[in-house]
Amino acid sequence: MQEIFAEYKTFIVFLHVISAVVWVGGMIAMRYAAHPSFIKIESPHKRLERIADALKRLFCIAAPFVLLLLFTAIFMIKGYSISDSEFKLFAYAKEGIWTIMFLNLGLMIRRRNKAEKALNNGDFVLAKNQLELIGKYMVPLNILLGVTAIFIGSYFSSVL
Repeated sequence: MQEIFAEYKTFIVFLHVISAVVWVGGMIAMRYAAHPSFIKIESPHKRLERIADALKRLFCIAAPFVLLLLFTAIFMIKGYSISDSEFKLFAYAKEGIWTIMFLNLGLMIRRRNKAEKALNNGDFVLAKNQLELIGKYMVPLNILLGVTAIFIGSYFSSVL
């Protein structure tokens, strides 16, 4: 794995960074650009439909990048021999952050899917409850964690 990393280091690091940018940037765009626009939709039913649809699109875009982030992280940890270095605690912290983000993403997808089913069944209260938690807490949590992980990665790039 170290040989592959040595040969394709720039490409692997690029894929890692762009994956983080797409995932975290997508959530920032959704929360702070799209969400305020959705709130202006007067029909609660249409608003919930638009939010559920936009989240589905975001998750479909982000999912391959989340997997790519995982694979490139493994290559980088092995390639830089971080597990055997003085920086292993930072690597573990980053792995932990991305793991929490991944689990949170899974819960968001589950809640969004429940909201879509509720919308299809005419249960707008359940749909609102499912989507509200995503927008208020789950996406902002992943943004905070993602920005923290990106900062740690930036630190790595300056010392490795």
